[in-house]
Amino acid sequence: MMRIVFMGNPAFAIPTLKTILTSTHELAAVVSNPPKPMGRGQQLRHTAVGSYAVEHDLSVIPVEDTNSDSFITKLKALNPDIFVVVAYKILPDPVIKIPPYGAINLHASLLPRYRGAAPIQWALMNGEPVTGVSIFQIASKVDTGAILKQKEIPILADDNYLSLSTRLCETGAGMIIDTINELESGKSVAKMQDSSQASRAPKISKKITVINWSWPAEKIHNWVRGLAPHPGMITIINSKQLRIYKTSIRETSVKSRPGTVVFKSKNELQVSTGDGALALIEIQLEGKKRMAMELFLRGFPIEEGDVLG
Repeated sequence: MMRIVFMGNPAFAIPTLKTILTSTHELAAVVSNPPKPMGRGQQLRHTAVGSYAVEHDLSVIPVEDTNSDSFITKLKALNPDIFVVVAYKILPDPVIKIPPYGAINLHASLLPRYRGAAPIQWALMNGEPVTGVSIFQIASKVDTGAILKQKEIPILADDNYLSLSTRLCETGAGMIIDTINELESGKSVAKMQDSSQASRAPKISKKITVINWSWPAEKIHNWVRGLAPHPGMITIINSKQLRIYKTSIRETSVKSRPGTVVFKSKNELQVSTGDGALALIEIQLEGKKRMAMELFLRGFPIEEGDVLG
C-alpha cells in the first residue's frame, strides 16, 4: 500500500482523486491552490479540487508558494511514498525529491507532443485526429520525465475542449492506480522521451481568442472547438462582442471579403473565410446568454453583406 499526496486544481483532476479514494492505497492529503475572491461579490472560492476535498472531509493543504519552507516541512511530516499530480503547478526539485517514489503526473497528450499548459486545446486547434494521456515521472524540466504509461485516444469530429477533456481525464484516472501498483511491485518500465519529437502547448491567452476571418474555415472551426466552452472564440458584430461556441464548415462558391455574412436563413448564418464559409451554430452576444443561432436571429438585426470582425 502506497501513502499518497495528491496535487491538483481544476475539475479535470477530480476523477483521478476519486480513483485514489476507492483504491487500496492511502490518501494522506490533498494539495491545491488556496481559495481566492471571485465573482461580483468577491466571495472566497476553492479550486474544483479544493471544493471536492472539503466536501468529502479530506485533509487539504492550501498553498500558494510551493518553494516555501513551511510547505516542504508539512509534506515531509506526512511521510508520503509518492505524489500524484494532475493539472497543478510546477513542482520545485526539493518537493519532487521528498517521497521515495518521486512524483508522477497525468498529462493530457501523447508526450513528448504537446508539452505545456494547454495540450487538449492545441490538439483540437491543430486538427489532430488522435491525442492521448501520458503518466510520467516528474523531472526538473516541465513535461520531460520518463513515461510510465501511455494510451492513445481518438479525437471525434464533434469533440470540443469539454467533451475531449472529459474522456481524457476519465481514461487517465483509470491508468493511475495501475501505474502506482507497478511502481510499488517493481514491475514498472520507464521510457525516456525523445525530445526531438517534442511540440509545445502554451497557455491560452486572450489575444489568440479573436477570430481572424482570413483563415480557412477549417482552421477557425478547429480553434472554436479547442476553446469551447471556455474561453470561446470572439468576433465583433455591429460594435458588440460575439462569442462563438459551435460552428460547422460549409462549402461556398461565393467570393466575399472574409468575415462577410454570405447566407442567412431563419436558423443559420454563414460567414465567409479565407477558404470556404463557416456556419455559426451556438453563440453568445455581449450581455446576453449563450443561445442557438435560430434564437439569436429572431431578435438581432443582421443581413447578408454585413461584416464581422
